[in-house]
Amino acid sequence: MKYSIREAVAADMPAVLQLIKELAVFEKEENAVETTTEDLVRDGYGSDKLFHCFVGATNETIAGMALLYPRYSTWKGSILHLEDLIVAEAFRGGGLGTALLDEVVKYGSKLGVKRISWEVLDWNDPEIWRSIG
Repeated sequence: MKYSIREAVAADMPAVLQLIKELAVFEKEENAVETTTEDLVRDGYGSDKLFHCFVGATNETIAGMALLYPRYSTWKGSILHLEDLIVAEAFRGGGLGTALLDEVVKYGSKLGVKRISWEVLDWNDPEIWRSIG
């Protein structure tokens, strides 16, 4: 399947929130998501931008996203933290996760960061490789 990867815009935040909720259900934490669409728009597109987001789409359907934000390492300097890379279950295994991760790496390189960090639950390891692969 062919995907397009692009920087997310504020109008994408309802779909991004839906992906976040899908991840929460997968992680058996469906009631833990407190973030709203309004929070995402304010925090990602307001005067004090807290994160950067990429979306992956097929046709007009947003099928995945990568949300990241800057951090600082006392040993390395400027780094990025990849908070979530989510591919909707119906679109996993088709290379979208890899395409999103590649875009994150390109973005980090453009910014000149020394490292991109990403932490995942250890029991989610097989799903990560299925989503990215």
